Amino acid sequence: MSDNVKYKIGSIYFAIFGIVVTSFGAIGLVLGLAGKSLTWGIMEMSGEFLLWRGLILWFAGLFYLSSTKNFADIHEQAKAVMASVMIWLIVGMQIFSTMLESIPGGEEGGWFNTLEGFFETYAPPYMPSLFLLPFSLVVVYYIRLLRRGET
Repeated sequence: MSDNVKYKIGSIYFAIFGIVVTSFGAIGLVLGLAGKSLTWGIMEMSGEFLLWRGLILWFAGLFYLSSTKNFADIHEQAKAVMASVMIWLIVGMQIFSTMLESIPGGEEGGWFNTLEGFFETYAPPYMPSLFLLPFSLVVVYYIRLLRRGET
């Protein structure tokens, strides 16, 4: 498969992914402004920073969508990388927050959490950006593809 076809597939992929990310961001923005939360299966949109996470996801989706015009260009791919980094930052903060919440024992517990309490903090529901993380890693393939084409 030629590189042009691969870039065309990447353009279509990030257009679809951008629509999904923008949709999650718009839902987060609306819920954050209304002060509501949403739970759907194992996914939950709630919390103190829902408005900011929604805003970041919305802009990440717009960056993905704006990168699809000429995806073989390094400047367009930089937009996709920036959008992926925005998702990675949200997920990284959530994972770090969950890790920190799992260690202390709570208000009536001891200094450290029990083993069951520790694992319960990692149970669902999860925020939407956690589900978007593996799909955002596709950008690494296109970075490598672009680097291979330059050498």
